[in-house]
Amino acid sequence: MAEEPKNARRFAAEEGRRFMSRALAAAGLPDADADAVAEAMLFADLRGVDSHGIVRLPTYIRRLRAGGINPRPRIHIARESDATALIDGDNGMGHLVMGFAARVAMEKAEARGVAWVGARASNHAGAAACYAMMPLARDMIGLYLAVANNNHMAPTGGVEPLLGTNPIAIAVPALEEPPVVLDIATTAISFGRIRNAADAGESLPEGLVMDYGGRPVTDPKQADHALLLPIGGYKGYGLALMFSLLGGVLNGTATGRDTVSIDEANAPGNTGQAIMALKAANFGPIDEFKRRVDTVARDLRGSKPLPGVGEVRYPGLQGHGTAAERRRSGIPIRPGFVAALNRLAADLGIAPPALL
Repeated sequence: MAEEPKNARRFAAEEGRRFMSRALAAAGLPDADADAVAEAMLFADLRGVDSHGIVRLPTYIRRLRAGGINPRPRIHIARESDATALIDGDNGMGHLVMGFAARVAMEKAEARGVAWVGARASNHAGAAACYAMMPLARDMIGLYLAVANNNHMAPTGGVEPLLGTNPIAIAVPALEEPPVVLDIATTAISFGRIRNAADAGESLPEGLVMDYGGRPVTDPKQADHALLLPIGGYKGYGLALMFSLLGGVLNGTATGRDTVSIDEANAPGNTGQAIMALKAANFGPIDEFKRRVDTVARDLRGSKPLPGVGEVRYPGLQGHGTAAERRRSGIPIRPGFVAALNRLAADLGIAPPALL
């Protein structure tokens, strides 16, 4: 299971979804859109991606109220071919833009076998796996990537932050096993997790963040003035760059020095994202494919662990287990953030979330 914050309180999943929806509606989103965004945020909290769920609510509310996000966008297809599309998000909530993009990708993939859909004029969309997993409902493989809203990574050998945490998620359906879902940032740690560590008063291990002289940074409160290191050294830098090109430059969105920070409340983000849907049945009987995925997953899960390691897991298995546990027992939340949510609720004139 995902690591739980110290002295955590808990809220029921449905209560969290209702509270987030009420808050977003109070900030100007239509009710249906508020529900859709809240559902995508809850996805992150359930699967243990605590840096991308309810903890983001104050930032989203601040940007909506300041005009940085359009609460009533006209999300539409700007350009398209049989198997591709470019979505204009009209500066709407990224969760809405990418939900729209995923549906377009799936419809095109049903007809053409594969589809690639890019998005521009979007915003932060939460957990990457949320969108990569949408095609699973149609027995499709999903791939999602994005250009992060803040630049925290320098090119290998440099000290100027020109790239973000630029995430990728890939989801592959299985028959009886939980789906195989990879969801990673191209930095060794996401900035959302750094903020969580700062709020919890925890330090960071060496090898994740460095200062502009190349020295390790372990105080998460200093990370705003430091650089996040890429996964795998120059390989992670290369991936972040390619995702920036595929999710940003290709779509005509902000990249590099033009990236707009999510912390700039009144500035449109112009975030770039992309999603691919691949119809697995075009390669053979779908149940046979999913059964073979089961075999690979079980081989991994049943393989011999290192001494002291309880079990070997494959990507997505922990998130699946965490979601099941949190639906039963509630979603953990740091005590300090409870106070922040209570203040936000009072400011919006709505009831605070009820805790278990």
